[in-house]
Amino acid sequence: MNLRLRGRRLYAAVGALAVLVGGGTWVAAASDAAPAVHREDRFLAMPKAPGSTGKVRIDTSFFTAGSTGGRRPAVLLGHGFGGSKAEVRAEAEQLARDGYAVLTWSARGFGRSTGKIGLNDPKAEVADVSRLIDWLARRPEVQLDKPGDPRVGVAGASYGGAVALLAAGYDRRVDAIAPQITYWNLADALFPNGVFKKLWAGIFFTTGAVGPPAVAAGASTQAPAPAAGHSGGCGRFAADLCAMYQRVAVSGVPDTAARRLLEARSPAAVGDRIKVPTLIMQGQTDSLFPLGQADAMERAIRRNGAPVDVDWAAGGHDGGDRETARLTARTAAWFDRYLKGDEGAATGPAFRVSRSGGLDSTDGTVRLRGAEADRYPGLGNDPRRIPLAGREQRFANPAGGGPPAVSAVPGAGALGSLTALGAGGLATDFPGQYAHFDSAPLRTPVHLTGSPTATVRVRSAAPDAPDAVFFAKLYDVAPDGRRQTLPSQLVTPYRVEGARESRTVRLQLPAVDHDFAAGHRLRLVLAATDLGYATPAEPATYTVSLADGALAVPTAPQVRSAAAPLPAWTWGLPATAAVIAALLLFTARRRTAAPAPDPALAEVPLQITGLSKRYAGSADGYAVRDLTFRVERGQVLGLLGPNGAGKTTTLRMLMGLIRPDAGEVRVFGRAVRPGAPVLSRVGAFVEGAGFLPHLTGRANLDLYWQATGRPAADAHLDEALEIAGLGGALDRAVRTYSQGMRQRLALAQAMLGLPDLLILDEPTNGLDPPQIREMREVMIRYAAAGRTVIVSSHLLAEVEQSCTHLVVMDRGQLVQAGPVADIVGSGDTLLVGVADGVRLPDALVEKVGALPGVVSASRAEEGLLVRLADPAGTPGLLGELLRLDIPVHRVGPHRRLEDAFLTLIGGDGR
Repeated sequence: MNLRLRGRRLYAAVGALAVLVGGGTWVAAASDAAPAVHREDRFLAMPKAPGSTGKVRIDTSFFTAGSTGGRRPAVLLGHGFGGSKAEVRAEAEQLARDGYAVLTWSARGFGRSTGKIGLNDPKAEVADVSRLIDWLARRPEVQLDKPGDPRVGVAGASYGGAVALLAAGYDRRVDAIAPQITYWNLADALFPNGVFKKLWAGIFFTTGAVGPPAVAAGASTQAPAPAAGHSGGCGRFAADLCAMYQRVAVSGVPDTAARRLLEARSPAAVGDRIKVPTLIMQGQTDSLFPLGQADAMERAIRRNGAPVDVDWAAGGHDGGDRETARLTARTAAWFDRYLKGDEGAATGPAFRVSRSGGLDSTDGTVRLRGAEADRYPGLGNDPRRIPLAGREQRFANPAGGGPPAVSAVPGAGALGSLTALGAGGLATDFPGQYAHFDSAPLRTPVHLTGSPTATVRVRSAAPDAPDAVFFAKLYDVAPDGRRQTLPSQLVTPYRVEGARESRTVRLQLPAVDHDFAAGHRLRLVLAATDLGYATPAEPATYTVSLADGALAVPTAPQVRSAAAPLPAWTWGLPATAAVIAALLLFTARRRTAAPAPDPALAEVPLQITGLSKRYAGSADGYAVRDLTFRVERGQVLGLLGPNGAGKTTTLRMLMGLIRPDAGEVRVFGRAVRPGAPVLSRVGAFVEGAGFLPHLTGRANLDLYWQATGRPAADAHLDEALEIAGLGGALDRAVRTYSQGMRQRLALAQAMLGLPDLLILDEPTNGLDPPQIREMREVMIRYAAAGRTVIVSSHLLAEVEQSCTHLVVMDRGQLVQAGPVADIVGSGDTLLVGVADGVRLPDALVEKVGALPGVVSASRAEEGLLVRLADPAGTPGLLGELLRLDIPVHRVGPHRRLEDAFLTLIGGDGR
């Protein structure tokens, strides 16, 4: 054990104390600020099944603090799915310091516990909890209500939250519970309205088989150990669950047996028996166990007469801020009230919801503020009718159900949490696969708290698919009509049986807390597909129309936010602002006005004049110095230079990303500045582009263009695609693309809007020779229409074939500019071949470079490359070479770009 001695910063190893009671170990930790926490680790043997002689071993830890004398209430802390007792250790230690005896354990199949995962089987995991309560009743530290009946509460998140509810339903000795982000009916959670939630179900069963996926904030961090002899399939899952999952995953349709199996393991099965004080804490960013699960939980337990408080936290299984510290403190206060009997404990309001308070300017995170009420409003409180408009519409379920629309993606909840700030999120619907009905712009704000409802008529025209499967969602549409936000990224799936005949369906949309601003519209969307769910593989066409023409939007005006106090430092802002303003008046330099357009250059794509950029912190070190060149329409210009020549810096100044220290860049006669309007005429492809792999190429391009905020008609998508030559691949998922196809897609993205000036930085990286040839043809086709292309590349042979003009830079300065033919084939560069491939010494090469009339000399594979000031000096050069005893084999003009390039930059190989 490690002891932190009082009064000094000293650690000492004082040995290990073995406690040979039940195979356990005892550990203590102390600090100056809190009493020592004692931890006892042990394995407890449990029957494998009722009446079975087989045993499973459950790994437990028992925590107490302070004096070992005296009895105290106990708390059982359950862990999340895929985790173990280790993930709740910090909370257990804090509760122990708060005066509780705390028992944590790893459920069957997780951590170091043995047995099969039964998804909280009443005969397995739930029965284990009752045996843990038996064990607590025998502990001298635990307060008893009567012999064999300890004063005990149960808490946990997700999987652990469900076992808290189940324990209260199956064991009357449980006195209070505090479940977090969990389910009431697991069948409804995984098979909502008869639709299989395949993405989350797959994560469940994969986690149970091989451990959890990449860990998000607040998620469990310990994977289950592999099962002995595991050979694939469902790993540590019980055989009946394994067979059920595989059956539903293959068919894509949950059957009656599957629902019954999950319902029997759900708290809803014993809902009428849960009669203890319950603190329900549910996440708003949660497509696995949404707020509707908590609502059903609250209604059932309140009917039983038990005290119930509800807390809607910001995060959830999809990610976001789980508000762990706040919920942990509220759980402790709940147990203080109902286990310790402290009537003054601050248990909080009957209902609380976390809302966005804007972004924290210091770290960019979403700030939260609480809104509360003295009663839980439910999901249908005080509904406001908002008329919707829209004709009867048809939309299709594509063959194979792809590409699917995108709503919630597990682990991407940080995007969902930004929807409250109008940041949009990642929701995507594909044309032809959805219908929509819009409200008029709102005259006043509407704050939605609950689950909106609408009624529609649905008909399916698929002979082989009598059921209609669709996904209902409610968007917040900005006044411009293009930017739309899906609150919490949530949808509600529906399976309408027998839809060949028109069916009337009352839709209950996802429960959210969201503010619709004045001027915004509400948009009801019915989509045929969704990434998170299984949809019919057979193609189908659905016809939908509004049945009553209105959306019922629940509100909760009684739920109010407390005004957030201003930080103390804000009171000093006015004085600070006054001081800064005064300093600016005396010290600030006047900004130079943007130069006026030059009419003489209005048709010139690019004119760079005297461009210079110093290295940061250097007075005389230049990345680019006094650079001047011009590019005309229809040219394909190659920008060449060794590493460090200043090419990238030049391109960044050209695109307005950095400011030059001197000189100017003009595009079509207008000076380039960061954000200059003329940059809308420039397209750029720099070091590849990032694409969403699960979306098609077309969908990625559509999303990119929407982000520019420009009209869809201005994209000229078809023209750009024809030039890029993507063909049928455009409608495939990007993850299926070869590297060459990805480069073409990136090029098509740069060409959207058909910019007059296209800038390409290393467009052939990672391509094989046929793909390089195709990319060359794309660039040539683009420039053939009178547009201009600038390409920076290290593939000199490719530049020689695709470019019409060159700009060669070295050490930040212009070396030469002009047509490729002039630079490659000019008579001022000679190749001097030497006999038998003799390698000339460096000293001799230097002597040649110092000869009269020689500009530079460099070593080449066949001898020397010599650049002359005057091509007429060739005869004189030959005499000088023979005088230097160089074994000249031949002398002739040199016409390869590679060698001409090396000659121009001095051949130093940088």
